[in-house]
Amino acid sequence: MTALAILPGRAEGPVIATTEPLSFWGGIDPATATVIDVHHPLHGRCLTGAVVMMPSTRGSCTGSGVVLDMALNGRAPAALIFCEPEDVVTLGALIAAEMFGRDLPVLRLNTSDFAALAREPVAQITERAIIAGDLHLTLTPLQGSALDLTPADIAMRDGDEGPARQQAMRILIRMAAAQGATRLIDVTQGHIDGCIYASPANLTFAETMADLGAQVCIPTTMNAISVDREHWRAQGVPVLFGGPAQRLADAYTRMGCQPSFTCAPYLLDSAPLQGEVVAWSESNAVIYANSVLGARTAKHPDFMDLCIALTGRAPLTGVYLDEHRAARRVLSVDLPQGADDAVWPLIGWLAGQMSQGGIPLLRGLADAAPRPDDLKALCAAFGTTSAAPMLHVEGVTPEAHHLSPDADHRRITRADMAQAWQTLNAGPAAVDLIAIGSPHASLSECNALADALDAVRAGGRVAVPTIVTAGRKVIADARACGTLDRLTAAGVQVIPDLCWCSISEPVFPPGTQAVMTNSGKYAHYGPGLSGRRVRFGSIMDCARAALSGTAPDTLPLWLT
Repeated sequence: MTALAILPGRAEGPVIATTEPLSFWGGIDPATATVIDVHHPLHGRCLTGAVVMMPSTRGSCTGSGVVLDMALNGRAPAALIFCEPEDVVTLGALIAAEMFGRDLPVLRLNTSDFAALAREPVAQITERAIIAGDLHLTLTPLQGSALDLTPADIAMRDGDEGPARQQAMRILIRMAAAQGATRLIDVTQGHIDGCIYASPANLTFAETMADLGAQVCIPTTMNAISVDREHWRAQGVPVLFGGPAQRLADAYTRMGCQPSFTCAPYLLDSAPLQGEVVAWSESNAVIYANSVLGARTAKHPDFMDLCIALTGRAPLTGVYLDEHRAARRVLSVDLPQGADDAVWPLIGWLAGQMSQGGIPLLRGLADAAPRPDDLKALCAAFGTTSAAPMLHVEGVTPEAHHLSPDADHRRITRADMAQAWQTLNAGPAAVDLIAIGSPHASLSECNALADALDAVRAGGRVAVPTIVTAGRKVIADARACGTLDRLTAAGVQVIPDLCWCSISEPVFPPGTQAVMTNSGKYAHYGPGLSGRRVRFGSIMDCARAALSGTAPDTLPLWLT
């Protein structure tokens, strides 16, 4: 592979290189460009003005908004250099240039040139070359593939259907070239992740498109937002945050998106069927849709989700194609006897780390008969440590037969799980907040928490704040079956619309020192997002901690 200028430009700065991918959302504070992921080797480093090198990104689709915000507020890196295909931050940089005139070069090198450049202290980038010390790498402009556009595609590109669809199609065509697609395909539905107020850039983009008259042309649901849309003022959320967060949600509903406000759209009645071609954003939702439901969606970055919803078209690439859905690594899991529900996020978190960005096949789990909630937790935790849009579970998920003939084999041992448990339990045993619902809690998870609390509270109420975040549909169902009353009677607060990855003070209790969660996703992102230390455990562990204020400080019995 030659050195490719995915997005050309000029830049110069110190080289900051890492061999570990990073999720820009949840991993970088866009206001300071500082790495906040406590699990990443670059933790604490500021990336402003640097030539940032990493193999690819991982984790959240919202990283595109983080990059756009850094570009708009003057905190962006000088350039981004990868050695593997990367879509999320590339799209953020593309929109910064395409819509706002802020150039941010994005390059892709082969592994040997990447390693050579990573050893240099400073690099200069021109339109034609990378120069660093004695190293001189010639850059080749990305050659757009000959996209086979339909007459309808051409009409949108040329502005026949208005400026919003024209802008959306221009972005799709440029991203299709970067992805190597040769044509666009129809999709039946979309899911928007960019409605989270991760940064002011999300609002700038959405309102710009809405002001252009944008209207979605396919059924499109919306992710969790950053406030309880009806009650944020009563909850004491500052207007300086709550106002823009609501404006962002309103901009997407103005464009015709459904106010579902959930990061678990697979729990809605509109969840896609096996083989259905959709366009979802939100990493856990994408992974669950592909892996568990057998639907087909690429891991679309924020902003591209809206472009697809406006046009009904997506680049035919990645896991839309059979050949890219095969597992490249088999992970045999030594499932401990007697394991509780905490084992599933542990396995997902480890599987992401051990699959090196590829799609894994997990073996050894079928006899445990994982429930939908178990698979939900598995997929969400996998999405924090992996860039892959899906996984397979042998004997469980519908496409587990998709295995590459040259797949290699590794094992997830009980010792690996014990180490992962300790890594995710860096916080103190004394906790003063219980966090359930990352991703949004299902009705069965709400029932499980209510049952666990009934088993340990002996008629009392929780001793520390206990908050469940869930989608509106799940909360309505919980109200109808009495589960919401059971939780409320125990002192649990159930909040719609936002989720733990977008919660802020004062809904997040300001005096909190340490958080207990059953979510592998929030156990990973929580320390960086909240500035608090985190404990991780099962639903029952969380229920006991809610009553006692104390989390288990030793390994679970099934790991000892």
